[in-house]
Amino acid sequence: MNSKVATRTAAVENHTQPRVLEILNRFSHDPAKLIPILQAVQEEYRYLPEEILVLVATALKLPPAKVFGVATFYAHFTLEPKGKYLIRLCDGTACHVKGSLPILDGLRAKLGLSDAKRTTPDMLFTVETVSCLGACGLAPVLVVNDQVHGQVTVEQALKIVTELAAKEGK
Repeated sequence: MNSKVATRTAAVENHTQPRVLEILNRFSHDPAKLIPILQAVQEEYRYLPEEILVLVATALKLPPAKVFGVATFYAHFTLEPKGKYLIRLCDGTACHVKGSLPILDGLRAKLGLSDAKRTTPDMLFTVETVSCLGACGLAPVLVVNDQVHGQVTVEQALKIVTELAAKEGK
C-alpha cells in the first residue's frame, strides 16, 4: 500500500471505524457475507469509499482485489459519492418512447447536471438513467430513492425535485 493510500486509510479508520466495525460485527466478520456487508456500508455512506473497502478487506482477511472486484462487478454498488436523493430515470424502450429524454433534460437543466456530472455539488441530488425499472406499464418511470413515480411528465419531475429541495431548506 503506498503512503497516500495508507494515510487516507488511517484517516478514514480514525473517523469511521466504529460504524464499519459495527457493520462487520453484525455480520460476524464472515467473509462469506461480503455482499451484505458492502450493502450495509453503502447504505451508511451512500457509496463505497476506497479506504473503507481496504478496511473491510483487512478485517475479513480477504485480498483487497477480491473486495474491489465484488464492488465493481455488481451495478448496485458505486465507488462514487451519491446525493441524498438518488433519482433514477428509466430509459428503456417503453419509457423512451413515452418521453423519458425530455424529463432527463429538464432535470439536468434544473440541477445544473450533465452526463459527466451526475451529482449536485451540495450532494443533495444524483440523477442517473437506467435501462429498465421493470414498470413498463407506468412509463415513463422515475424512482427517487425507493419511491416510484409513474407516468411522469417533465413538470411533475421538476415539481418533485423542487419539493425535495424545499424540504431540505434549499
